[in-house]
Amino acid sequence: MSDQSITLSVTDSASPTDAERVLQGLKTYNEASVERAFDRRDVTVLAHDAEGTLLGGLTGYTLWEWLYVDHLWVGEGGRRGGLGSRLLDAAEAEAKARGCRWSRLYTYDFQAPGFYPKRGYEVWAEMEGYPEGHKQIWFRKTLG
Repeated sequence: MSDQSITLSVTDSASPTDAERVLQGLKTYNEASVERAFDRRDVTVLAHDAEGTLLGGLTGYTLWEWLYVDHLWVGEGGRRGGLGSRLLDAAEAEAKARGCRWSRLYTYDFQAPGFYPKRGYEVWAEMEGYPEGHKQIWFRKTLG
């Protein structure tokens, strides 16, 4: 195939069909390369009060014995009261039930980088200047 026969398109979001085809192509390649199933499963933990108001939540997924925490948020009124720990503990318990042995996540220096070491996470990478004037901090943990 020559470069002249290829058309590139750039968009803010792919069609569901194209997004699925990209994921399936990568999934097929990865499974063949690591000789194991691409066993990704989403995990979501939500905390609501008695009236149903969302107080906080965690989203992520499990894959290849790892828990990947994408987002952990606790509303202003629930901070420093243990809700973040409860959300993370629940996600880790679910991950262990799925056979995960490790967890990884990242945060920023302006979020809650001191929270994760208290939960057994260790820094394994830092990226200065992301965003400008700040840093992104990557953590990992062995699930017991």
